[in-house]
Amino acid sequence: MTDNIPLVNLGAQYQSIKEEILAAVEDVMENSQFILGPKVAAFEAAFQEFCQGTNPAVAVNSGTSALHLALLAAGIGEGDEVITTPMTFIATASAIRYTGAKPVFVDIDPQDWTINPENIEAAITPKTKALMPVHIHGRVCDMRAIQEIADRHDLIVIEDAAQAHGGEFQGQRAGSMGDFSGFSFYAGKNLGAYGEGGAAFAKDPEHHKTLRMLRDWGSEEKYVHKLLGYNYRMEGIQGAVLGVKMQYIEEWTTKRGQHANSYSSLLKESGLTLPAEVRNGDRHAWHIYAVLVENRDMVLGKLHEAKIGAGIHYPIPLHLQPCFSDLGYKQGDFPITEHVMARCLSLPLFPELTAENIEYTSHKLIEITR
Repeated sequence: MTDNIPLVNLGAQYQSIKEEILAAVEDVMENSQFILGPKVAAFEAAFQEFCQGTNPAVAVNSGTSALHLALLAAGIGEGDEVITTPMTFIATASAIRYTGAKPVFVDIDPQDWTINPENIEAAITPKTKALMPVHIHGRVCDMRAIQEIADRHDLIVIEDAAQAHGGEFQGQRAGSMGDFSGFSFYAGKNLGAYGEGGAAFAKDPEHHKTLRMLRDWGSEEKYVHKLLGYNYRMEGIQGAVLGVKMQYIEEWTTKRGQHANSYSSLLKESGLTLPAEVRNGDRHAWHIYAVLVENRDMVLGKLHEAKIGAGIHYPIPLHLQPCFSDLGYKQGDFPITEHVMARCLSLPLFPELTAENIEYTSHKLIEITR
């Protein structure tokens, strides 16, 4: 018998950095810097360095807001089309919709489950204005191929890096390669706030300036609103929390990679479809370690009976979501995405996971599926 093994264990992480977190939050309270402020600014600078960003991060209140502002700063709006993947959280396509633009989906690569560059050009129309690759599960897309397509067709590239903090493609950090990028600091992310949070990047200084105005009511000067902006500002407490966690993100990412390697080693003879090997020169951030299983609901139920907190990210592809029914997609339009998402099962993965936890989970999964 073993203790419960959760999918994510935020409590264990908190206990390891509790005193630093409390001191940082107390500083915000003592100085009453509740919205933006010095803790947020310090985090923006630290996250820029971590991501190899051209300009400082623009800290906002959620990853969805980060993508929304990146799209707006890119000039995307009514009548435009943005190509992305249906294998992602709904925020990716929702942010596109918020601007009045249309999300256009293309199928994923059967090996690494990210957007397949070979499918992109067939989806380009005169209305296409941008490509939004999603670094799903922490695996960074083939950004070289995507950028080559963007250059040929004069398109903007906006990286959805919500799951890829510290991930790399050929030595370049996620979020540093596109014209824009958006990150999420949702509590369960590799770099998570104690609530909601996000950040956007822009390579061009003018676009960076626009992002900063858009997040704060379109203003650079109090009560002078140059743009129709939003109240998307990051709270000071979240900046303080993230500033503490920035000191540990590299260590945590390394541990995630070690745990993923352990899973792959223990499951290599299982007959299950495992995550594809990481390309030379790349770094997987391992937000999620997912395998493909048949009879997923049964397998998930058996794992839960064994006190293993496996989960599903995500059960319904975006092109089949009811809220996007007006886009005209149907079952069978993206067969690889549909195949993967019907079988994708996420295993427990967090830095504090033990070797015993990984072995128990792996052995139980093999026992259930053999």
